[in-house]
Amino acid sequence: MRRRILLAILLAVAVTAAVLGIPLGIVASWQIESSYRETLAENARAAAAILDTEIANGQEIDLDQVRAAVPANGLLTVRASGQTEKRYGSSPGPDTVTETADLARDGKVEIAVPAGPMHERQTTVTLVVVLLVLLSIGTGAVVAIATARRLAKPLRHVAERAARLGGGDFRPDPSRYGVGELDMVAEALDASGTALAQLVQRERQLVGDVSHQLRSRLTALQLRLEPLTVHPDDEVADESKAAQEQADRLAEALDELLAAARAAREVGAEPVDLPTALPEMAQEWRELLRSEGRNLRTRVADGLMARATPGRLREVVGVLLDNALRHGSGTVTLIARRGDAEGTVVIEVSDTGPGVPDELAPHIFERGFSGGGSTGVGLALARALVEADGGRLELSNRRPAVFSLFLKVPRPSDVPEVRWPAERVPR
Repeated sequence: MRRRILLAILLAVAVTAAVLGIPLGIVASWQIESSYRETLAENARAAAAILDTEIANGQEIDLDQVRAAVPANGLLTVRASGQTEKRYGSSPGPDTVTETADLARDGKVEIAVPAGPMHERQTTVTLVVVLLVLLSIGTGAVVAIATARRLAKPLRHVAERAARLGGGDFRPDPSRYGVGELDMVAEALDASGTALAQLVQRERQLVGDVSHQLRSRLTALQLRLEPLTVHPDDEVADESKAAQEQADRLAEALDELLAAARAAREVGAEPVDLPTALPEMAQEWRELLRSEGRNLRTRVADGLMARATPGRLREVVGVLLDNALRHGSGTVTLIARRGDAEGTVVIEVSDTGPGVPDELAPHIFERGFSGGGSTGVGLALARALVEADGGRLELSNRRPAVFSLFLKVPRPSDVPEVRWPAERVPR
């Protein structure tokens, strides 16, 4: 992008310089020649006027009277009727600039000078024009480089922001660039991120509510059918058993649909190297905390891997660190360790502040509920994103506040680069 912007501006400057510089050089060269010829023509007319007076008085032509009209290294030639050709001055050589003037009585006055000085002046002016063109191109190059840098960096940042948005990182980015159109794009991306975050949260809530309601109704239906399966009337018992089987199949279908929905949401999940990823995520928050006089400590177990969508994980960790920055105090700690349950990884974010009030704790993950004047969207969204990757987010301790993020350990199928040995079967 930067190279294309630079080349476009340089091309525009070069074309403009050529369009203006070439005509300017031609006009300047013509103007110099015209000035030379005009001066010679005036001298020739002045000499002709003096000589006309002498001829009219019947006097012999005397060239000494007109020598002032002859430039240095020039040659004056007079051809008058009835008189021999007369010359004054030195030979100008083969390359000359010549101008003539007519005498009143059938004759001519000719003045010729060497063309070399005129050509030298033309060359000097041409070089000045070329230098001006080069100077304009150089100035344009400097402006082009500055403009390319000013535009390319924001464009790359907007592209990265769009990529993070596509990867599930819905956090607003406060960065603005001082370019109206790019700032509009950044604001549109922030608005889209907020809308997508709310959409993901509503989708998660809808799936949870629908699954809960269907399971409740199916359980009630199964409980009502179960006594009928042992009814004395064989026909009633048979129909009840058939209905019970249909209810069981419906429950299985519901489980399969929910599993498919979870798998679709987890399609972007991949093995994440936490010792590498978490310090990078924490770096931007370390500076913000340091500006508040606080510290951020990270402790990640070696070789720890988690299955998650990188964008979602960055969003969730960012929400938890932002929550600690806004509502906590003291040192913030980011820890990643192996979970107590097999196949799980735990990421904990805590601070040394007063913690979460008892009346707020049961509602802290509810959308729109906040005890600190914020929007109340962050923690609800974080939990929805974690659950979308098959994990869960809990407030594991109120005082001090400790938020625990539980993720799955990657399965062998999540690492396509590794070929796992096939299971041996008897022939």
